[in-house]
Amino acid sequence: MPLDHTPRRVVSLQPSATVILDVIGQLDCLVACTKYCADVCPAISQRNITIVSDSWSASAAQISKTAPDLVIAAVPYQEKAVAEILKSGTRFLGLAPKSLADVYTDIAVISGIFAASDRGHQVIAEMQNEIETVRKKTKGKPRPRVFCEEWGKPIITSQHWVAELVEAAGGEIVGTPAAQISAEEILAHNPDVLVMAWCGAGDRVPLEKLIRNRKWSTMNAVQQGRVYCIRDEFLNTPAPTLIHGLHALAAAIHPQDFPQPAGLRCITNPVSVCRQR
Repeated sequence: MPLDHTPRRVVSLQPSATVILDVIGQLDCLVACTKYCADVCPAISQRNITIVSDSWSASAAQISKTAPDLVIAAVPYQEKAVAEILKSGTRFLGLAPKSLADVYTDIAVISGIFAASDRGHQVIAEMQNEIETVRKKTKGKPRPRVFCEEWGKPIITSQHWVAELVEAAGGEIVGTPAAQISAEEILAHNPDVLVMAWCGAGDRVPLEKLIRNRKWSTMNAVQQGRVYCIRDEFLNTPAPTLIHGLHALAAAIHPQDFPQPAGLRCITNPVSVCRQR
């Protein structure tokens, strides 16, 4: 009989990994995850799963205490977090996706590790089919210029996979993905649609305050009342969750063709904001 090397006790330090484990039917292997995983994967709250620090502030002691045989994390900006993960002595799978193709690869890799390749390929195909469906629906329509923001201080544009989703949803991305940019540069681009999806902020980005503080009242997006907040996890979790983000982007970019989904919020009073210049 061949030995079974499938992991039985997994620590996930990244919400995207937790979502992938859930959709491929392997959540029973999860013994620990982060509070952000619990936010994006409601099934976590119904299970006895230990909450630990995330990929940015990993703790070897926390990881070791759960006796895992695999840790899945994103490769963080802080080297000391990687050192902590390695110090735990557990096998470590580090994810660093940039594009939709990378996201598909991560799903394939994780599902392969858990002997669930068929389900992984099915999930990938479902994502690709949904993206293509939205792309076909927006084909030939006007393409508004869209700026998407992942962080506000400093201002950082959303990731490459968000730019790909914007394109599929019928928009033209403004700015370089995953790069720092100034408020003045964004105003000079004069986008038609503004989308804020700050990491860790859920749907609580203060849209009206940002417009006033950045002096953006003359921007096309503000004048037309097309300033949106999309829930953080819908655009910043590189997993099947991105399909929710796709639908939210499509509704923001072409509201006449797509219904407004949960997780999309529009600026409440653009006229009032413009008057407070």
